[in-house]
Amino acid sequence: MQKLMIASLALAAMSCGNAGNQHTKDSVTVTTNDTTATVAADNTLSSQETADGWKLLFNGTSLDGWRVYKDRTSNTWSADSGILHCKGSTTDKSDLRGDLITTGEYGNFEFTADWKLAPQGNSGILYLVTEEFDAPYLSGPEYQIIDDNNFPEKLEDWQKTGANYAMNPPLVMAAKPIGEWNHTKIIVNNGHVEHWLNGQKTAETEMWSDAWNKAKATGKWKDAKGYGMAKKGHIALQDHGSEIWLKNIKIKEL
Repeated sequence: MQKLMIASLALAAMSCGNAGNQHTKDSVTVTTNDTTATVAADNTLSSQETADGWKLLFNGTSLDGWRVYKDRTSNTWSADSGILHCKGSTTDKSDLRGDLITTGEYGNFEFTADWKLAPQGNSGILYLVTEEFDAPYLSGPEYQIIDDNNFPEKLEDWQKTGANYAMNPPLVMAAKPIGEWNHTKIIVNNGHVEHWLNGQKTAETEMWSDAWNKAKATGKWKDAKGYGMAKKGHIALQDHGSEIWLKNIKIKEL
């Protein structure tokens, strides 16, 4: 136990001390029960990731590279101790909520992030987001994040974690229990989209195909003409009033 605590403290210190350096490989040797493993520090890139073209979207210490959708005012997002945090809804009338988007825009890419959600929470990661509409979800497809087991309302399959929200239900249920960290991967490449969760593929679709067009025309987005039409856009983190924590947010353009 003592070895585990020392290793954890060392990892946290290295993560915070190097969070702003995108091109430094930080690692720590962790020994537990006579087993030794090398663990990469959070919010850093390995030398191999850098060589492969990966970039950090979150430096671990600030909201640099992010802004609120349509430059609205929000006070619900913060960066602290290597975590990008959205606080949950409160009775405080001074809370100003808003979705967070990348300053950059991306077309074909591979995106990864680690996240954990509060009990009964609801959130999402959107992509190909544009700003001519009132909300990001009116343009950008959404990787759904929700408390599948304890959400206070009945969920349709297309609302569950890993789904292509309101388009494709998850192929498998792969979320870890609430309070644990999950690893998400999103691939967008010339209209081919894949959602991955904890190493399992949860959704796959071909945007703008006949099947995709039919699903859009007959479902939730039938009146949202701009939904899914952009070939390039922002990555958005949804503020749905639920507390969520994120780290290791990375992107590689394809």
